[in-house]
Amino acid sequence: MRLTHDGGMELRQLESFVVVAEELNVGRAAIRLHLTQPSLSRQIAALERDLDVELFARVKRRFVLTTAGESFLADAKDLLRLAEEAVRDAQRTQRGELGTLRLRFVQSATFRVLPQLLGAFRTANPEVLLDLETMTTIRQLDALRDGRIDVGLLRLPTPEPGLETRVLSEDPLVVALPAGHRLAERERVALTDLADESFILYTRSTGPSVHDAIVGYCKAAGFVPRIVQEGADTQTIVSLVAAGLGVSLLIALTPPIDPRAVVYRRLSDDLPPWKLSAAWSPDNNSPVLQRFLRLI
Repeated sequence: MRLTHDGGMELRQLESFVVVAEELNVGRAAIRLHLTQPSLSRQIAALERDLDVELFARVKRRFVLTTAGESFLADAKDLLRLAEEAVRDAQRTQRGELGTLRLRFVQSATFRVLPQLLGAFRTANPEVLLDLETMTTIRQLDALRDGRIDVGLLRLPTPEPGLETRVLSEDPLVVALPAGHRLAERERVALTDLADESFILYTRSTGPSVHDAIVGYCKAAGFVPRIVQEGADTQTIVSLVAAGLGVSLLIALTPPIDPRAVVYRRLSDDLPPWKLSAAWSPDNNSPVLQRFLRLI
């Protein structure tokens, strides 16, 4: 049996049947449905012909459901409920209240911006599924261009052609020092103070813009940093600093850690901040993405 508008069973016939079955009186049912009694009677008769089943019978002048009608009533109610849910879900999906947001982020976003954004978005959109994963800026750019993700939280040194961006925070570089380091007592540290230090930096293959910028700042201060270790993520670098293997320059905010192991100090040098931005493709018309963009 099919639902159709050209001769088969229709949803309006099911609705009429359910109301008649609930009232067991065509006159009262017609009033509820805002139909005339003859029109309603024709609908029920047409439904019985389509089904090739007798749904109602008269027993001692009473209008009653047949056994087949009782069986069909439960299924008819389910079909109407599912149809209503399908319409409601389609409308909610169009409004961005349902669906999936595919979001990727650099690790430095996890220390403040990401929790704030996701907390607010989850509160406002509790039924949207969140597809989340840490991803480097380079990989995010490829995924945005290919349409594999909806939005990225990344560090862009320059505007990226073909993408829309919105700055979420501007964060300075800070020095990460082992807690017992000779510079740990200072409130601010100059780059020149680090000229003889061993450095632990971001792996260039995962973060070339940050890596190259830090090296460039050191060269401008008069020295080439002696890089002894590299880490693909901030947490790894901080752990290596805590082990006393060297110092590092990191983008704030930094991961929380025992101050008896690592301390963070601001630089006295006048360096430009690093922008954390949301990026998305203007060709992506996802309603869920639009709700997220309105939030940020």
